[in-house]
Amino acid sequence: MIEPSGEFGFELRTCRWAEHRWPPAGDQTDQPVLVARQLGTRRRRWDTIVLECDPAALAHRATFGTTHLDSDLLHVVRHAPTDWTYYRDALPHPGYPWRYVREAIHEAADREILETRRAGNKIEIRRKWRYRDWVERIVAIENKPDLDASAARDLRPQLEYDVALALADEVWVATEATGERVEPALLERVPVEAGILTLDPEGLTAKVAWYPRTLDVEEPGTRILERPAGSDHDASAAQFEYVEREEKAAIRRQIAERAYERGWRSFVDTMRPDCRHFELRSDGHLLPFCRAKGRCQTATECRQACESFEPEPPAWRMQGWPLEGGPGTRLKTLLADRRRRRRPGY
Repeated sequence: MIEPSGEFGFELRTCRWAEHRWPPAGDQTDQPVLVARQLGTRRRRWDTIVLECDPAALAHRATFGTTHLDSDLLHVVRHAPTDWTYYRDALPHPGYPWRYVREAIHEAADREILETRRAGNKIEIRRKWRYRDWVERIVAIENKPDLDASAARDLRPQLEYDVALALADEVWVATEATGERVEPALLERVPVEAGILTLDPEGLTAKVAWYPRTLDVEEPGTRILERPAGSDHDASAAQFEYVEREEKAAIRRQIAERAYERGWRSFVDTMRPDCRHFELRSDGHLLPFCRAKGRCQTATECRQACESFEPEPPAWRMQGWPLEGGPGTRLKTLLADRRRRRRPGY
């Protein structure tokens, strides 16, 4: 048993559990899910995201490649016409200068997901494939292995923000199971709209301690910008703004695209697998392990500033031809291959 390192190790185990055991209650279904971590918006980032996908649409998404489509590319490929048309006539006004649209058109053509041609001094476009909305539901999970009163107090404003905005269909809090008859998490001040999931990190099993309320993602949401401190000396009002349903739908598509590219095994991209002490050890799934520390290290610890960091010896990188890097490069390739397997069509 590899001991997890606080929230980081617990988060990786939550991702692994969700990938193989979602949904948390009821019979297992054949509906594909994609799991990602540390994704969200500029104002809010979730620990774990579960995308419940339409099987056929998810398989069709593979035609657009493994790299995510940003908002500019989505604007182009979603509205590209079936017949050759001048791009300004074919696409709705983006709300920003057309030169950025032209850049997105050239990028889409370079990625071979859009057809372009010149008609005099005009650029005409034609779609190659229809972009289908492949995500049916987005589920956000906050990971708090030790959900005590202090952690719940810090987490509550974040969950209230999620509930008010209703960007995700469901919001959950995952905490480590204690085995007690009444889980302590139920006694903390967590919004009733958020579900509570108790996870056993060793057996990778989970139970639902509190079911979440399904949020209305089809209606406008409320984005909380600032809230009063709540002290006796603070009588200020909360500041908020309404978010239209079209904007919410666009944000959900962008989150889904980034999740499609990154998955949850991208944790290695923010670590130093080229350190001679870095390993991936199997504990039902692959977890990072530091031989110098003798445990699963966190992403914050595993960096060049670490006092135990030692680059791989050059001899490790010169076995075989052509030179493709040492063990660190092979570990990144291994995780990337496993990430691709979760995407139908590859």
